[in-house]
Amino acid sequence: MSEQRPQYGEIATPEEQRRAAGLPPLSEMPPSPLAENAPPVESSSDAPKRAHPVDRFVTIGLLAYGLVNVVVTGLQYLDLPTVMNQVLSVLGVSGEFTNFAQGRVWGTIAAVVLVAGWALTATLSIRRLRRGKLTWWLPMVGAVVTLGIAAICISIPMMGDPAFMSFLQAPPGS
Repeated sequence: MSEQRPQYGEIATPEEQRRAAGLPPLSEMPPSPLAENAPPVESSSDAPKRAHPVDRFVTIGLLAYGLVNVVVTGLQYLDLPTVMNQVLSVLGVSGEFTNFAQGRVWGTIAAVVLVAGWALTATLSIRRLRRGKLTWWLPMVGAVVTLGIAAICISIPMMGDPAFMSFLQAPPGS
């Protein structure tokens, strides 16, 4: 069996490595005038600032509340014709939602928008929390933007439904 030779610097002490490189020992090095007068340098690896605990609690609470709403509403949007019939009934519209093809397509798109909007909002919120920035407002803005886009998706099949359009075109009080 042959013995493995140690790699360069594996066994040598730092002093021996400096001597082998032709450098003087650290104890013989004069102090650097720049190092004595320079202020301490803040490195980017310093621990990030922590957000206020109330901000963290509120942000996580809003994200959790949003997740529950996304799941419940997203499942309803996947069966949009049923939801539209309920809306027409609440509005007092005589007739049923019949725009089934668009209702299913746009309901699915709205459900995907809700999930994607929540995921993006949660990702951005977590990043801000880790950086120690105030974040409570981000889930609220994310919800408003996401729900606005989802409402547009839902209104497309609703505006294409004959029963709803006749309700809109009927004179008031009739």
